[in-house]
This record gives sequence, structure tokens and C-alpha cells, in this order.
Amino acid sequence: MMSRRLTPFVLAALLMLPTAVGMAQDRGKTDAARRIGVLTDMSGVYADFSGAGSLVAAELAVEDYAKLNPSMKVELRSADHQNKADVASGIARRWFADGVGAIVDLVHSASALAVTELARSQDKVAIVSGSSSSDLFGAACTPNTVHWTYDSWAIAASIANAVVKSGGDTWFFLTSDTSAGHALERDISNAVKAAGGKVVGAVRSAINTPDFASHLLTASSSQAKVLVLVAGGSDFTNALKQAHEFGFAGAGRRIVAPVVFETDVRALGLPVAQGLGSVTSFYWDMNESTRQFATRFAARHKGAKPTMVQAGVYAGLLHYLKAVADDGSAGGRTVVTRMKELPTDDPLFGKGSIRIDGRKLQPMFYYQVKAPEQSKGPWDYLRILDTVPADKAIRPLSEGGCSFIRG
Repeated sequence: MMSRRLTPFVLAALLMLPTAVGMAQDRGKTDAARRIGVLTDMSGVYADFSGAGSLVAAELAVEDYAKLNPSMKVELRSADHQNKADVASGIARRWFADGVGAIVDLVHSASALAVTELARSQDKVAIVSGSSSSDLFGAACTPNTVHWTYDSWAIAASIANAVVKSGGDTWFFLTSDTSAGHALERDISNAVKAAGGKVVGAVRSAINTPDFASHLLTASSSQAKVLVLVAGGSDFTNALKQAHEFGFAGAGRRIVAPVVFETDVRALGLPVAQGLGSVTSFYWDMNESTRQFATRFAARHKGAKPTMVQAGVYAGLLHYLKAVADDGSAGGRTVVTRMKELPTDDPLFGKGSIRIDGRKLQPMFYYQVKAPEQSKGPWDYLRILDTVPADKAIRPLSEGGCSFIRG
């Protein structure tokens, strides 16, 4: 029998179709603020930790809110922005014209920045969970944006605070020779110095470098206690494998990386990833509430546990629905103001708040990847070693440069 496959065009068209949730079959009866779009990467490099899992998280948020408010009708739709800002803007523009009141996820920083500005100009809502750009609550902030989960400043500050505090006071960087790599190295270096540590050296590697031996020899010679791998994709994988082969980890030395998702650990395998340090704002196995949610999520998402991006979609959307409960036709700025006024409270992140610049305030958690013998089964990958409180993990309001606060 001939197999049937969806073409990229047909798949994209299907992803653009609305998904009826909460009995919202009659779109005419659904207020604009209750039409929500999940705009994410369904097919590219970010799909594993956002993508279809973010849509599942959004569906669970709507269902959980409907249990308490069965009369509230919500319509979900989703689309693949292909990690292209112009594609993301085009989809968002069509959605807003069609009555969508809020867009969630927005993995890929250029896409997030484009859509949040569009949401501001059309008085809609953008709830960002997938972008690491701290400009979203800084230079590019808007009164229509809420930024959940993580950002580049939080990553840098949290890694530096946790590692320096535990004795990792000398650092060496192996950094991809890209603008993004340089920016992360700069931010982490500044955070290390602020925490009382010292950067003793750095090397830059070209994209698609096959052999890191000379770089690792330089790192070892530096006597640094911490090796930071600021690289992505196959460069990160190759550098990590070779660092282990080189024997860098152990004997008082450790390897850390800015952003590592559970899906990355699964792809690498515990024998390679073991001992790697990083930070997250959410882990599925932190408490009974997160474990219960992860079980529900996994039942719908091929057994996978939720990442912090997907958890942020759930929590951000749940809080949004609480804010629009009284008036589904309210404008985006009004809804976001309500989101800031209401304390946040959900089973994944617990109690918290949203600051005036739109940043969700929350701690970050420093973790180490477990060794194979420490893991109890699939997705049991991380061991939380330290909690970095929100006042140290989130950039101070005074340093962000958010313009609408002054105006």
C-alpha cells in the first residue's frame, strides 16, 4: 500500500486551521480575547522543546480553566513560523485581523520581537515563553507583552551565581564565533565577575568545527575550574563529547552550558551529557504537582515530558484566561495590566507575580545532568543542585531601560 505523506504546504495549511477547545464551535459567540494562537516552531531546530508540545500545553491550560469556568468558550489555533520573523509577522497579522486576541509561545527571538511590536500596535497580547531575548522586557518592551520562563540575562546571572557559590571561581569559554555566541560570552563573563569569579581565558571556534582538541588543550592548560560551552547544534554536541574524552570533567572541574533542554539531554544520551551543568526555570520532576501535569502532558505528546518553554505556555495562558474572565472583549493593554495586578498561581510555577515591565518574576534552578546509573527511567535526567532566587535571577527593573514605564 502506498504511504501517504503531507506536503509542507498542506501541513502548514492544517496547522493554520482553528482547533475548537471548550465547545467554541460557534466563533461568533467567542469574544476576541478568547481566541488564542500558538505561534511556534513546528518543524525546525526548536520544535522538540516547543512546537507541538506547546500546543498540547495550551490545550491543557484551556481545559483546566474550563473545569472551573465551563461557560467560558476558548478557540485555539496554531501555526509554524519557520523561525522567520516575516513569516511570524504575516501569520500574526492575519490572526489579529481574524479576531485573535493573544499569541503565545513565540520561540525564536526575531519572531518574538516582531510579533510583540505588532501586538502593541494593534492592542493585542503577546505571551512569550520561548524567546531568550531580554530586550522583550527592556529596550523592546511593550505594555502588551508578558515574558515568562527564561531570558539571556537570567541564564547568565543564574549560572554564574550558582557555580561561583559552589566553588567554581575560575572560568574558561569555548565560544562559537557568532554574534549570538559573543553576546552570551559577554553576559556570562560579566555575571561571573559580579558574583566574585574570574574569567581566565576564552577561545572562539568557527561554525561546524569538527575537532576541538586544540581548544580543549588550551582550556585545560588554563587551570580553569569551569569550562563554558557557548555553542549550538552539532558544535555543542561535538565539543561536549570531546571534552569528556579529553577528561576535562572531574578532578574538581566541571562543564556548563547556557541553555540545555531535557530534549537535548535525550538526544545526547546520559553517557555523554552526564555531569553537564545548566539552569532552568522549570523541571517536570520537582514536586507532585509538576509530576501530575507531566503525566497528563506525556499521555498526549508521545511520552515526552514538558520543557520549561512548554510549561511557560501552560502557565502564561492559564493566567491570561483568569485576566480576561470578566470581559473577553477587553483590549490587550487592559488585559496585560490585569495580568500584572493578579498574583500568578499555577501548579507548575506556584505563586508569583508579573512585574510592571512584563517580566514574570520567578527563581531559576541550577542543575547537573545525572549519570546513567542515577537515572530511574526515561526523562529522569536532571538533579537540581541550587535555587537562584528571583531577585538574583531576574534583571533589576532599573537596568532594563523599558521605555513605556518612564512614559
